[in-house]
Amino acid sequence: MSDMRVPVIVDPSSSPSPGQCRTDLPAAATTIAAVSTALPPYRYAQDDLTEPIGDLCLPPGADRGLLRRLHASAGVRTRHLALPIERYADLGDFGRSNDAWMAAGLRLGEEALTGALKEAGLGPDDIDLLVCASITGVAAPSLDARLAGRTGMRPDVKRLPVFGLGCVAGAAGLARVHDYLRGHPGHTAALLTVELCSLTLQRRDASRANLVAGALFGDGAAALIARGGGSRGGAGPHTAGPSVVATRSHLYPDTEQLLGWDIGASGFRVVIDAGVPGIVRDHFGRHVRAFLTDHGLTTDDIGTWVCHPGGPKVLSAVSDALGLSGDALDCAWRSLETVGNLSSVSVLHILQTVREERRPGPGTWGVLLAMGPGFCSELVLLRW
Repeated sequence: MSDMRVPVIVDPSSSPSPGQCRTDLPAAATTIAAVSTALPPYRYAQDDLTEPIGDLCLPPGADRGLLRRLHASAGVRTRHLALPIERYADLGDFGRSNDAWMAAGLRLGEEALTGALKEAGLGPDDIDLLVCASITGVAAPSLDARLAGRTGMRPDVKRLPVFGLGCVAGAAGLARVHDYLRGHPGHTAALLTVELCSLTLQRRDASRANLVAGALFGDGAAALIARGGGSRGGAGPHTAGPSVVATRSHLYPDTEQLLGWDIGASGFRVVIDAGVPGIVRDHFGRHVRAFLTDHGLTTDDIGTWVCHPGGPKVLSAVSDALGLSGDALDCAWRSLETVGNLSSVSVLHILQTVREERRPGPGTWGVLLAMGPGFCSELVLLRW
């Protein structure tokens, strides 16, 4: 758990009015200077993917009723794929799929990183730490090692490749970057997430989990640039915020079987248990409220929610657990609709949309949150 307590202002002569906050930012807060998303050029309407994915996943002559219902109810209208859909039938085995992950991941990762650096007004040699998360492929040397040289980072850049966090890695990666910058306030860090979920689709696997993944997930990459409170330089348009105020991690006991991979000769076989929304609905609200209470806040004080779009049932469960208004998670629903569930990339994609389109006013509080294998959740308290 990483949790930086914010001092509470005690003023007996006044009390905060509704919507105002009773906390101050720490002197050396982490500032998010830029976020940039990169999507593959192969964009498809959901309806145009249903039958080709059925051809991949189902045996000849199998009933396609469940497949079609899942595609229709996933909340997804369009998605981007790492490859043209007709090429997936030729991948054949895990080796070929992983090679495709490496090639497309390097292209998208470089695009996301260079875009974020440009937005922040920084050069690649300004990066002191590069954290790179992906759960849809494996490589040694890792993606970050290959990208450091391609993008022009210094030879002494610190690197941290992360595998296994899945959908939570965007939030957890930001939290760990914040931890690092608290100890190195003069430094600048980059977080890169690369997820090519379509390349993990299992052929001739008619399991419900595989069909759900085939209906829900998309491909993409995102990069975030964060600066410590003592860093200098950079002239990006959004360098004023938001700032990371605090973070919290939570593991839910006896839930390891709910989400993740079964890894075998064919690669990554997805595990998605139907019990995930129930866990969120029953327990998530309590943990979020406890986190906010420790910083003198309630859910009513939060003006912006950046929530991982795990799927329609998960988003509904988050809304129910937190008692949110109908439009509080609009950005998450729109991300799901336009690009699908991008695993760890999603919260950064949504954060970019919030920064560029919503532009919360100074003093606005936000919570960035995600869930992933473990089963676990990660919370990041933000302030603009």
